[in-house]
Amino acid sequence: MTTLITGGSGMVGKALQQELPEGVFLSSKECDLRNYDQTLETFKKNKPTQVIHLAAKVGGIMANQNQLGDFYRENILINTNVLEASRQCKVSKVVSLLSTCIYPNDCTYPLTENQLHLGEPHPSNYAYAFAKRMLDVQSRAYRDQFGCNFITVVPNNLFGEHDNFHYQDSHVIPAMIRKIHEANATGNDVVMWGTGSPLREFTYSQDLAKILVFLLRTYDEPEPINIGNTEEISIRYLAEKLAEILNFEGRIIWDDLKPDGQYRKPSDNSKLLSLGWKPESYMNFDEALAKTCDWFLKTYPNVRGVK
Repeated sequence: MTTLITGGSGMVGKALQQELPEGVFLSSKECDLRNYDQTLETFKKNKPTQVIHLAAKVGGIMANQNQLGDFYRENILINTNVLEASRQCKVSKVVSLLSTCIYPNDCTYPLTENQLHLGEPHPSNYAYAFAKRMLDVQSRAYRDQFGCNFITVVPNNLFGEHDNFHYQDSHVIPAMIRKIHEANATGNDVVMWGTGSPLREFTYSQDLAKILVFLLRTYDEPEPINIGNTEEISIRYLAEKLAEILNFEGRIIWDDLKPDGQYRKPSDNSKLLSLGWKPESYMNFDEALAKTCDWFLKTYPNVRGVK
């Protein structure tokens, strides 16, 4: 079996290198997945029997709001090309990563897989969300027409070593880590967006890598499957815990004129647990956060989004 991982140089790709050291890890430097001819040529060259599709254009609230068209177009191109190249090259199984942001803004909590297409996503990132929904639609369409074993999985907010720490394009945990560290270095206070009251679920990248390998062996159904850690953490707790881990001595100031986003979006991972994944297999959040901060401190400033 040859497993090709798109987005192989990203955070989850780096984590997968520990779980699948024999895999083929494809980065954007080696192939522009927005270009179909390049994508097909790369697949023909590597002859994968399995694909874990991680590659995407991603970012935080500001990036999503400011680059709506770019987020939609680039993700549609990437996803369409990867699945079509997989079909053409007769890949036996594709596991594609979605996101909980694809769920409807007005839905019943916890988020269950059958609600995925039942309404509009949150307006703050609707372009990215719809592009990710279409990845699920294309996977099911190829299964129905061509018999492709293409599955989709839904993580929640991811974090870990090798994350993107760019101020505008990163997600909440890496953005906070960088803000607090750099404010500490200059003796300044730190300003965080919103009120700190929203609740979020976070999954450590190494846990996600293990789950993806687990699903390569155990899940072949057309319906998407939630795979994230369902423990809810407030944004305020996150900031205070990071301040503790990073020995921050300044003040945390909350700018409530900036958006909070959705208040909460808890997910239901019971389908994953029914396959044999154990809740205790997720790393403790505080421990995973400390490991991420330790890696950042040892690597800074040579981290993605800073250097």
